[in-house]
Amino acid sequence: MAAQHDWVVGYQDEVWWSRFALPQWHLWADEHHPARLYQHARAAHDPDPPALACYGLWCERQQQMLLRFVEGRPVSHVTTAFLEWACGELAAQGHKVLVLIWDNASWHVSREVQEWLAAHNAAAKQTGEGVRILVVGLPTKSPWLNTIEPKWQYGKQTIVEAERALTAAEVEARVCAHFDAAPTPHLVQVKPPPPERTQRAPPPTDESLPQRRRHAAKSQQAA
Repeated sequence: MAAQHDWVVGYQDEVWWSRFALPQWHLWADEHHPARLYQHARAAHDPDPPALACYGLWCERQQQMLLRFVEGRPVSHVTTAFLEWACGELAAQGHKVLVLIWDNASWHVSREVQEWLAAHNAAAKQTGEGVRILVVGLPTKSPWLNTIEPKWQYGKQTIVEAERALTAAEVEARVCAHFDAAPTPHLVQVKPPPPERTQRAPPPTDESLPQRRRHAAKSQQAA
């Protein structure tokens, strides 16, 4: 049905690209000269984060990966920002419907995301413009059903550096090159401000107690 109507079937997920953790990797090597990877330690004054969060949408029929890196971590408002951007990219390619396949992460099923999806689809239906989103949720704890998962694993094996730790910019550049994705501005996690502390009224002083007693006595006499 998706192929018949030229719908985009997209597998969505988030991933952390670590600058230090080593991927699981199996390869052939000489018996006397085995290939080895060593985990590098983070320098004391390293300004870059140890890992970079990234949103991805793997479009199966188009064989295209849409990527956006995140300053922060995946949360609901970053998810909606990514979906809005991805729909804009697909609309520019002439598509009208995105079949969105993803898991039940909290930033996928939150009230904020569900309300955004409803408003987005209502606007697309009313105006006839943009890309409608049909959500297909995956069963709990079933990453093997998400086609994007092996893409992440192979990408981590491809960008690994044996000699030194990569900078954050180098990780991003290698990931984009591996998936043939154009670098884009980062999505930003907006952290809410800390709650304001409410100031309690100061306790009554000894000087104010007699005044209160006199006022109470006058009130009783007037009554």
